[in-house]
Amino acid sequence: MPRRVQNYDDYGTAVQQIILSSTDAEFLDQLIPVLKDATNTYRAQELTQNLSQYADDRDAEIERIGLTKHEEFLSSVNQLQDVREKTVELTAEILQLNQSIQASTEQLAEQKQALVNTRAVRENISEVSDALKESLRILHAVNHAHELIRKKQYYGALKSLDDLQSEFLIPIIQNKYATQHKLAGLIQKSIRTSQKTISEAVMTDLNTWLFRIRETSQFLGEVAFYHTNMRRDRQRQRIEGDDFLSQFKLNSAIELVFDESEEFDVLDNEELQVDFTPLFEALHIHDALGQSDKFRAEYAATRRRQKELLLPSSISLTTDDESSLSSLLESISGFAIIEKATMRRAPQLRTSVDVEELWDSMCSAAISLTSKALGEVTNAEVLLKIKLVIALFIQTMEGWGYSVSRLDDFLLDMFDKYAELLKKRFSEDFQEIVSTDDYMPMAINSKKDYENVVNVSWFSQEQSADDLTFPCVLPFSQMYPLCCIDIRNFLNQFYFFADDHFQHPAKIDESLRQSLDELLTEKVCKSLVERLSSQYLGQIVQILINLEHFETACRELEQLLMRARSSASAGGPLTLDATEQFRDNKKTAEKRIFELVNSKIDDLVETAEYDWMAPQPPSEPSSYMQTLTRYLSNIMNSTLLGLPREIKELIYFDALSHTSEKILALPLSSDVKKINPYGVQALAQDVQHLTDFVDGLENGFMLRSNLDELEQTILLLQADNADEFFDISTRNKKYGRVHALNGPLLLEKLTQQVSSPGQVTARFANFSSNISSRFK
Repeated sequence: MPRRVQNYDDYGTAVQQIILSSTDAEFLDQLIPVLKDATNTYRAQELTQNLSQYADDRDAEIERIGLTKHEEFLSSVNQLQDVREKTVELTAEILQLNQSIQASTEQLAEQKQALVNTRAVRENISEVSDALKESLRILHAVNHAHELIRKKQYYGALKSLDDLQSEFLIPIIQNKYATQHKLAGLIQKSIRTSQKTISEAVMTDLNTWLFRIRETSQFLGEVAFYHTNMRRDRQRQRIEGDDFLSQFKLNSAIELVFDESEEFDVLDNEELQVDFTPLFEALHIHDALGQSDKFRAEYAATRRRQKELLLPSSISLTTDDESSLSSLLESISGFAIIEKATMRRAPQLRTSVDVEELWDSMCSAAISLTSKALGEVTNAEVLLKIKLVIALFIQTMEGWGYSVSRLDDFLLDMFDKYAELLKKRFSEDFQEIVSTDDYMPMAINSKKDYENVVNVSWFSQEQSADDLTFPCVLPFSQMYPLCCIDIRNFLNQFYFFADDHFQHPAKIDESLRQSLDELLTEKVCKSLVERLSSQYLGQIVQILINLEHFETACRELEQLLMRARSSASAGGPLTLDATEQFRDNKKTAEKRIFELVNSKIDDLVETAEYDWMAPQPPSEPSSYMQTLTRYLSNIMNSTLLGLPREIKELIYFDALSHTSEKILALPLSSDVKKINPYGVQALAQDVQHLTDFVDGLENGFMLRSNLDELEQTILLLQADNADEFFDISTRNKKYGRVHALNGPLLLEKLTQQVSSPGQVTARFANFSSNISSRFK
């Protein structure tokens, strides 16, 4: 707190207090307030007057004392002069005495100094000797450490340097007065250099080890692939002995348990030994140096660079050299196995994240390189070999705990290309088979050939091979067994892709069904239908027979695909669109046969030369009728012989019905104006010939119904009382199949020879009125 300034009315008291101050500080403390108070001119003059008054008072007092004590003062001055003289004398004597003593002790001092110097030299020598011994121990420890470095005993050298620091250097450095302090400081500075030397030497050895590892990665992968292949073979043998094991794939728990007895270390075997000592040593050294993080970063960067060097710019899928896919996958496999083994042996060095990152990168590169090279592959067998290599790679790496989902997805893409190549190849095969077929029943010369055809075809014969007489003829043409062989090969080729490893069996089932449907529909069925335009009846008949057998084959294929499909596929019945296509186009072929047979019948009937006004009765059937029955007999006994019985009967039925219509159309023609009884007799004789032919056929009784209209028309024309036709009750009994309009037209042409036109016209008008009233 600042001192409060005191105000003075009279400075006499203040001057007394200032003069009587005992110390300079107190003097100032008394003087400062007085000076601050005397800031104006009047107050300053007053202070000055008080100080001058005080000085004058003191001078007057001194003068008074000097006048009253003068003698005593002079006496004191004389005494002081005497004392001073004696003091000077004593001082001279003391100086003389001192010079004497100094002279007497100079010799003793010289001797003592000589003794002190001797002792100091001896102590220095002793200290130097001890310092040299300690320095030699330090230097020996340093040399020992460098010797260990030269012998590549890096951890021993590092331990030696640590001992050197803790036992010698640190205590000496902490003692600033120690003799070896400077030497210890120099050696302490060099230790960091030595540690760096050890670190560099260890990294040099590690880099050499990494280079050798990179060089042996492909061979390591090759050994791993061989081991996986051996496991495959052992698993196949176990499956052959117990089919239950077929549901357990490679790397499954069951397979691993069964394979426990077959111990094999990919990293340590007769073919290859991978020593991780340099890696562990480097890791241990850097951990001791406190450089673990730096070492991990450098090691990770080195492995990434090695990974990049591992991957080529392109590969070839059609060669087996260093640029092939197998070489790439073997190298990746060896690299990844080293990574996984490193992670397991030194988890503090390589984490699962680091390893998986490299693995994903290598998988992406392999998939990208393979995808680019797949454009050169146009052969399904080559693609299947590529798939087998990739599957072996997947199974090997799956056994080491790597994720293979991306590779599985890539196999799915490969399967799509594989399916396209297969479909393209078999499309060409089917096209060639269909186009080069002779469309003739297939001749078999021996029992062996017969068994071979039966084994590859979906064909069942009522007779056994032992009961057959060779050579024999099978109903289908050679295209059918050839297509069956291709179908079986197509199935096998599709399922080959699922061998060993494929995680999408349902995709195979569905793709196979679609592809097989497309091949059978587009390349077989459609091609056969296109050939139905042929005018050769035998070829059409053979196409119909082939369609029949292909329909049977499709039904068998449906059952086969149902049994072969995986449990992952949807259940329920399986149908092929081709089955319905073959079934529907059988009707198309039947219609075409009807067209050709009826066309031939039309041609033959058109050659008929009836003389409806013949002067005499005919002696034999017309030549066209004889040719027609001979034609029908020939096609049934030769061309149509291979057809199923129901189809043959249907063809006969249609042919006879068509023949009846065409023959009946002859007298109904507008060109025929008159028909005499001899003309009717000629027609009746031809119809009788046709009827006799039909009666001689198997199931002739049923086929005879197609000729009822023709026969009843002849009976009407030969009737004694044709008027019965116009009586509805009688007509329904005797001429029920005769057309209601055709009968009067024919009777009109016939009756023109025996009665007047007016009578016939009246009869026809009466008949027409009766018919009209009946329909009303």
